Amino acid sequence: MIKTIISMVALFFDIVHGLDNGLALTPPMGWNTWERFRCTIDCELCPNECISERLIKRTCDLMVSGGYLEAGYEYIVIDDCWSAKMRDKDGNLQPNNTRFPKGILDLSRYLHSRGMKFGIYANLGTKTCAGYPGTITDIYKDADLFASWEVDFVKLDGCYSEVHEKEIGYPAFGMYLNATGRPIVYSCSWPAYLEDEAIEPDYEALKKYCNLWRNYADIEDSWTSLCDIMNFFANNQDTVAIHAGPGHWNDPDMLIIGNFGLSYEQAKVQMAIWAILAAPLFISTDFETIRPEFAQILLNKDVIEINQDKLGIQGRRIYKKKNLEVWRKPVLPCYMGYHSYAVAVVSKRIDGMPFYLTRTLKDLGLYNPNGYMIKDLFFGIIKNMTCGNVRMKINPTGVVFLKFTSVEMNMKNEKIRSAPTSCTEDIFFVQ
Repeated sequence: MIKTIISMVALFFDIVHGLDNGLALTPPMGWNTWERFRCTIDCELCPNECISERLIKRTCDLMVSGGYLEAGYEYIVIDDCWSAKMRDKDGNLQPNNTRFPKGILDLSRYLHSRGMKFGIYANLGTKTCAGYPGTITDIYKDADLFASWEVDFVKLDGCYSEVHEKEIGYPAFGMYLNATGRPIVYSCSWPAYLEDEAIEPDYEALKKYCNLWRNYADIEDSWTSLCDIMNFFANNQDTVAIHAGPGHWNDPDMLIIGNFGLSYEQAKVQMAIWAILAAPLFISTDFETIRPEFAQILLNKDVIEINQDKLGIQGRRIYKKKNLEVWRKPVLPCYMGYHSYAVAVVSKRIDGMPFYLTRTLKDLGLYNPNGYMIKDLFFGIIKNMTCGNVRMKINPTGVVFLKFTSVEMNMKNEKIRSAPTSCTEDIFFVQ
């Protein structure tokens, strides 16, 4: 059977030469079941948390009423454990009929009726990571099935398959999705599994066949896991950052904000760094129990604007000394060749002591003779400067997140914006 699939794929390669679906021109935003709800399937013991149409419909309604859809979080994705343990008599995937009694198409249309988009999980292997039917021999059948269910997003995992099967299967599945004629965002876990084998991913192939791809291990609900992922992207930024852009994104995994493992300060760190990384923003939390201060972080329009910036440039870590890091990303607007920038200053210090940092614009790699308008993206404070020092207090395991907007000059070389702060006056940002 595998040889048959390989032959079909080889033929298909001659017909279709890439995904090219025109989707995900900015990092996709939405919600995913996995990190918060995992494979909870006991609906008697956990009626509000089991993977079911009840959970998905409730989440949809809360995202609409809570302003998440309006903020840009448009996809709702069911991860693993949605299906029955066996395919149907025709060989098709089928949902668990107890937890999804009305079927997947009904659920998809429910989401669409409320303005949301629907995503689903499959696995390029003999079975899914949680032991449900895999897609390794049924890539064309499953692609057609998902299109018939009016799916808008597919996450394809990679458990229980070999490296060579992934090399064939991931491109093929994306092309089959494209061939259905339905616009479906395609998320690959391909490079995350190559990382396990210490194999360098072919990023040109990823950009050609996938809209986004997981680079590294699953995020866990902890500060340690968050820092581990940040370290991966910083340590490998020269390899991975250049491949992010409109239609194809590196994916550091889900937002765990609002769960159990991150404090308020740490939650702001994740939101800021995911914005700097131009990462897909997929929340995995329970909107019924989320505390208002965490919801406020997720709905922060200024931070989302950095993430969704149309330049599509993945930012980088530009400074590290012990437990202090500075991350920077070029963003719009750009005047006379001078970019604006988002700058995140992160403390990984866990001893309860804040950092005090003083930097000039030059220290931050910023130069515009007209100056910058500086906005604290979490507190909304706006100040102007052409030179002098930016002074910051960064809380333990916290972040100061600033946008430096280039100031435009008109034809008479007069400042359009208000007069900048004097060079002798420092600007101070406190978290």
